[in-house]
Amino acid sequence: MSKEIDIISKYLDENGKLPCIKGFVVASKLGVSPCEIGAITKELGIRVTDCELGVFGNLEFLDKDEEIYSQIIKKANESKQIECKALWDEAKKSSLKIVGSTVKNSDIEVVYCQLGCFRTRSHSGRKH
Repeated sequence: MSKEIDIISKYLDENGKLPCIKGFVVASKLGVSPCEIGAITKELGIRVTDCELGVFGNLEFLDKDEEIYSQIIKKANESKQIECKALWDEAKKSSLKIVGSTVKNSDIEVVYCQLGCFRTRSHSGRKH
């Protein structure tokens, strides 16, 4: 685990947490799939923070983009759930900030975190 600690420690924020976006870099540096990062950080007692889609953390977001929302909701299931990966793919057409802001300020629920941090999360405290 010392290799993992050495690599991860280079990407921690000032609070000793691993930002979501840097989790993908760490996965590449460790030679593991992104979905393993959640388990690795949990084992090391490190929290992943600042989800780019607004599920957890304290990132600043913009207002909901209605055009982006209309594209995203078409890909969601009947419960308005959509996988993290599908949202990141959608962000390639605009930006992760716009997609994340739209999700954060809507009724869409993100499921199956690409970093393995969660399978599903509730909307508690979310703006609709």
